[in-house]
Amino acid sequence: MRRRHEHLEIKVTRVTQTAIFIATKAAGSTQPPKEMLVGPDWSRMRDVNGKETVVNRPLAFPLSDGKSWELVYTEQNPNKSHKSEKFATHFRVVGYEAVEVPAGSYRALKIESEGNWEATLAAAQSVVQGAQTAQGDTTMVTRAQSTGERQTSGRLYKAFWYVPEVKRWVKSVEEYYSSGGVRNERYLQELESFKPSDSSMR
Repeated sequence: MRRRHEHLEIKVTRVTQTAIFIATKAAGSTQPPKEMLVGPDWSRMRDVNGKETVVNRPLAFPLSDGKSWELVYTEQNPNKSHKSEKFATHFRVVGYEAVEVPAGSYRALKIESEGNWEATLAAAQSVVQGAQTAQGDTTMVTRAQSTGERQTSGRLYKAFWYVPEVKRWVKSVEEYYSSGGVRNERYLQELESFKPSDSSMR
């Protein structure tokens, strides 16, 4: 199962009607921060099939109990092994609950999402080599095996704990499951410290 453990410093440098500009770097790093922008609802965008596309939207302001929204997108050739990938995710505001993270205890609005992913695996060719020995002679045998395109799928689960005073979530969990129901990726984020800025945000 893939896991990542890192400490990041995220600073909001500017807020406009259409974007939040942030600077991110590893905690304690002397390297300059990576500057990027996200949507006004902290949605994440990237190029998909030549078009800027929202690929994650954990928040949809204004937030209220029971509110829900969908996110669906398909990407062609996202990597060498996948010819295409499709993600369909349903988000829902569950309600307020207490959450505790290294930065402290908060009353947070929990957002949960469940969804599915589908992928078309690209055709591939593998080469298998072996050795055969008979009467003192050794013969190398090479066999090429081709596999055609095939479909695979799985599920995903995400949860975000949004705190209005922080103007972002203080905790998030993302889990990805294979077609057999086995969890193969899990990402956990928790707020370790927080310093308010003068930026005007929701």
